[in-house]
Amino acid sequence: MANILVTGADGFIGSHLTEKLVQDGHNVRAFAYYNSFNSWGWLDTFSKKVLSEVEVFTGDIRDPNGVKESMKNIDEVYHLAALIAIPFSYHSPDSYVDTNIKGTLNILQAARDLDTKRILITSTSEVYGTAQYVPIDESHPFQGQSPYSATKIGADRIAESFYRSFNTPLSIVRPFNTYGPRQSARAVIPTIITQLLAGKESIELGSLTPTRDFNYVKDTVQGFIEIAKSDKTIGEEINIATQQEISIGELADELIRQINPNANIITEETRLRPDNSEVNRLLGSNEKIKKLTNWKSEYSLEKGLAETIEWLRNNLEKYKTDIYNI
Repeated sequence: MANILVTGADGFIGSHLTEKLVQDGHNVRAFAYYNSFNSWGWLDTFSKKVLSEVEVFTGDIRDPNGVKESMKNIDEVYHLAALIAIPFSYHSPDSYVDTNIKGTLNILQAARDLDTKRILITSTSEVYGTAQYVPIDESHPFQGQSPYSATKIGADRIAESFYRSFNTPLSIVRPFNTYGPRQSARAVIPTIITQLLAGKESIELGSLTPTRDFNYVKDTVQGFIEIAKSDKTIGEEINIATQQEISIGELADELIRQINPNANIITEETRLRPDNSEVNRLLGSNEKIKKLTNWKSEYSLEKGLAETIEWLRNNLEKYKTDIYNI
């Protein structure tokens, strides 16, 4: 069993990954963002048994000294810490550069100094921008259609440079749109579900025409784990995708049908991206991950949505359903 560091362990995907790695018997150090509330994010919701098996390290991914300290005696690093909300990146792009690019550089520098055996750098399907062809494979051109996506492109290219320059044993993991329990309501699926569960008859959304390739979070987590297991994935950029797409409008209609058929959709201007920033189509190819690893998608959209709805129904008090959080 490996000694593993998960950065962004207090977040949505990171908390699920931390939980799964503990269940698999690994020694897990969870890097959580330091704050004066002593909050460990979603780690605080773990059972006492699971949490007792996690070593929580609080720090700031932007701080190279703390990052290096967190990586001592670590075999593998799953680097997920990032700022990810696209609308907020229009507002505060500097913070995205500092967190997403410099934070990744801190991980890579420490890995080089400490001879870390394996590093997984988390990318995003947003680096591709609107599809120029589908399914989008790993050779698709990059398009920085938001400050967020631009910083993730930058982080990926810094990672590539360390692999090519220093033989750093890394993989760039590129999940398409992940959803599931614990996701922020700034994301489309939880914002629809929480508004419906709160009894709203008019559901506020942005553009309904873009399509997305949705991964259930447990499939995304297993993708990370399978990529880490394979030596064939070192130096590679790898999508995690279902190779299926659905429009936001179709998705909203299905959730309305399941939860409250009397609800309707209204377009809220604050939720719309600038025209040239909207990513109109994302449909990922999963041929590479299937070729290089044993991964395959286990959750249909229907099954994943059912589990997400049930979890949100039981945890609705954790969400501010009257506030749109950018």
